[in-house]
Amino acid sequence: MCGIAGYFDKSGDAEAPVGAAVLNMLRALGCRGPDSAGVALYRKQQGGDLVLRVKLGENGRSKERAEEVVGKVSVLSQARNVSTTGSYLRLTLEEPADPDALGATIESVGPDVEVVSMGRRLEIVKQVGSPDRLEETFRISAMRGSHGIGHTRMSTESKVDLSHSQPFWAHGYPDLAIVHNGHITNYHKLRRRYEQKGTRFYTENDSEIIGVYVADEMRRRNSLEEALAAALVDLDGSFSCLVSTKDAMGYVKDPFAHKPLLFAETEQCAVAGTEEVAFRAAFDDSLEVREAGAREFRVWRN
Repeated sequence: MCGIAGYFDKSGDAEAPVGAAVLNMLRALGCRGPDSAGVALYRKQQGGDLVLRVKLGENGRSKERAEEVVGKVSVLSQARNVSTTGSYLRLTLEEPADPDALGATIESVGPDVEVVSMGRRLEIVKQVGSPDRLEETFRISAMRGSHGIGHTRMSTESKVDLSHSQPFWAHGYPDLAIVHNGHITNYHKLRRRYEQKGTRFYTENDSEIIGVYVADEMRRRNSLEEALAAALVDLDGSFSCLVSTKDAMGYVKDPFAHKPLLFAETEQCAVAGTEEVAFRAAFDDSLEVREAGAREFRVWRN
């Protein structure tokens, strides 16, 4: 099952009501995934700092863990705008030369500490439970930005916790996030290939491989469009996937069209989601919605 949703403001306005749009779509899709909910939103940041969301673990030591993380980060760069909400630490800092080294430094605090998102515009928040619970904790509806993607999850193979929830950040590649509905059947083969190259995996969720794959393609100086086209060749299984970067959002649908994906486009915005009910919950009835076809991919960018 699972439900995915995405909203892209084509005007380039970084103050569009993107949080409310994605949240309302996820609420309508909540029956497809009662286990967890999450969003990846792209917001205008002051001064161009790097923004990090860090999961502090699940042992009840959030305050101490936050202090440890800030201490380690401060060796590399000055931590600013430090705050904690729920299980998350949020902070900003000047972008270091090596995002991988920054992530490894933070995660050395403890085995259950994880950098959930990193980017100049990207912020991911997710947790176990419904979209309403996500709204209660993080006030998603009040967040403004240029675009965002979201997910409601039904766990079919891996456990239910914050790390296994979506969206997934492509670790080490700032501002790249994915949400996925489906099953990647060559997941284990691809995972072994990337692990042999030194890639660390954080979950047993097959969706995680998509972020790793797209990041690897884009590191080769490929565009997002080229990465999605390559995914149709290299990923096996049934999948509908939304991928977002700091200035773009796109979708890709598997060669057999096993998993639903619809989209709509106006002069002002582009919207994608699993079911039409999500579009009607967030927008007026004038929005013309159509089904994406097999092997179809598309990217919107500012």
